[in-house]
Amino acid sequence: MQATKQQQIMGFFIEEAKEHLDTIEQGMLNLEATLADSEQMNEVFRAAHSVKGGAAMLGFDSIHRTAHHLEDAFKILKENPVKPDRQLENLFLKVFDVLKELVEALQSPFGFQEAQAEQIVQDAQPAFVEVEAYLQHLIKNKSNKAVVVVKVSAEAPAFINAALRKMLHLFKQGDTPVCRQQLSRLCDRMGQLSNCSAWRGLLEVAQDAIANSQSSYSLLAPLIIKELKLAGDLLVTGRSSEIIPSDPLQRLAPTVSFAPVSAIAQSPALTVPKASEQNGSTRTQQISIPLEPRAAARALLDAFNKKQLIEIAEFLMKAIQ
Repeated sequence: MQATKQQQIMGFFIEEAKEHLDTIEQGMLNLEATLADSEQMNEVFRAAHSVKGGAAMLGFDSIHRTAHHLEDAFKILKENPVKPDRQLENLFLKVFDVLKELVEALQSPFGFQEAQAEQIVQDAQPAFVEVEAYLQHLIKNKSNKAVVVVKVSAEAPAFINAALRKMLHLFKQGDTPVCRQQLSRLCDRMGQLSNCSAWRGLLEVAQDAIANSQSSYSLLAPLIIKELKLAGDLLVTGRSSEIIPSDPLQRLAPTVSFAPVSAIAQSPALTVPKASEQNGSTRTQQISIPLEPRAAARALLDAFNKKQLIEIAEFLMKAIQ
């Protein structure tokens, strides 16, 4: 029963991701026209963000990171409009092709191979760096920077209130992947109400927190409802510059980081030693491993090299046999 539900969720994600990829591809085929149409540019940005959020919820780290790179590049382009040239279009298409390849790999008859996907992402790192570097080059050489005027839809007050009521209802339904996807979509729709970067930034943080399976509804619900209500009021009253996500909300967003030794005792995670070599001598460090299985796997992938990971895997297999 659980496997069937997982297959349904996977199928839903793949179908939705392909639609988002079509939106991104159409937007990039004529990047200049896309930039001239703010709504189309917003659709392309939201498509990348949605793929990122969905991949994070399902634990596809390679897809999550690639979509994140694409989203970051679109964000730079949105906030610093420039005249795109052929080189910029080609660089965007390189990153897009990586994301498309990873999504298509989900339908492989051999199953999604995370190790192979990780290699694809590693090989694409130069393209990730190059597209953002070239964007910064174009921005630096632009003589007149466009002034962004914050626009707010006339439907914003009523829509935000209705969306928050819907969110409250979803929180009461119980914690499921489908429910979290619906909450994330509501954030997407609220983001369409204004071009305000602070408002959209808050919604992105909210979506990342929703995508984090370790963030319980008991923590998420009061924070998200309260902060989106306050931010919505600031948005419609012309005080959008005051919109800032709170520290508690940002802490609920999914991050994989190494905790300092002094903080490990307070962290809901396991502590394991890691040997490293410096100046010819070996010393032992400590890293914090989250208790959630997927997050734990990502922490290990970040902390150890391939040879060490194979040794860990072999040890674990022997331990559970």
